[in-house]
Amino acid sequence: MIGPVQATESGASLYLPGLHGPGAGIVPPPGFYFENDFYSYSGRLSAATRTQIGGAVLANVKVQARADFLTPTWVTPLEIFGGNLGFAVTLPVGNPRVSAGALIAAPRLGRTFGVKMRDSGFFLGDPVLSSFVGWHAGNFHWQVGGSVNIPSGTYDPDRLSNLSFNRFIGDVYLAATWLDPRIGLDISGAVGFEINGKNNDTDYKSGNAVHADLSISQYLSKEFSIGALFSHYQQISSDSGSGASLGAYKGRVTAVGGTISYSFTVGSTPVSARLKVLREVSVENRPQGTIALVSLAFPIGHVPSAPATAEPTQRVIKH
Repeated sequence: MIGPVQATESGASLYLPGLHGPGAGIVPPPGFYFENDFYSYSGRLSAATRTQIGGAVLANVKVQARADFLTPTWVTPLEIFGGNLGFAVTLPVGNPRVSAGALIAAPRLGRTFGVKMRDSGFFLGDPVLSSFVGWHAGNFHWQVGGSVNIPSGTYDPDRLSNLSFNRFIGDVYLAATWLDPRIGLDISGAVGFEINGKNNDTDYKSGNAVHADLSISQYLSKEFSIGALFSHYQQISSDSGSGASLGAYKGRVTAVGGTISYSFTVGSTPVSARLKVLREVSVENRPQGTIALVSLAFPIGHVPSAPATAEPTQRVIKH
């Protein structure tokens, strides 16, 4: 998933702040589901902070990303230790736009020159394969899962704008939800660990990171809910490789925001619509900006029974 520029190369992370929101620990009953997520980001890196994209050292970076993530999910009838086993695949498409000042050294003159650069385009991103297992006990729901980003070959090292990571990325997580249908209160949280591979085209090895999400939401009716979101991402190992010219570079971000959801029926199919908006309030070595995520989720085919007030699908990606 393309994200704002951060310490990991090209500003790309499989983890997306706010992705694990209300209902994060709930795995729906066996069946097929589909989710469409429209992602928007607008942010800017301080002119005093440098970052690296595709081998170029950049400053005064501005990022605008518009992307769509298509995710079919299959919750199988198979059980592992009493939990439902599921699989998902996410296919990203979108238009990231990057403008920045490239820094060009002139040793003979003893100076460094800045050159303005802009790039944008419509791209197909890397597919992300996911698997998870979920359990239920009364009002408590929890799941463990993992995702793997598969390089698609669409990456171009000569461009600032890419939707492909061009590296394998793994992410493992644990998510839990306490949902009381009587009072409509949902308290959900998730913690995860992101493992980054190397971009062979640039010889850049992005560092690993931890991330956490917390959401508290209240259903005001059977169809409508409102809530608060908190997310934190922190790189715990430095970038490395001959392409990491900025040396031991780490990034972190804390984001806070809110969410609203509305559930409705199209024919006999229940549909859940959710809006999430988060503002990055504390950052290091990455831009500060605003994230918006609009999601539509629904079951495909037979409509299974589901926990009261639970959204019809919970999917795992990543950015």
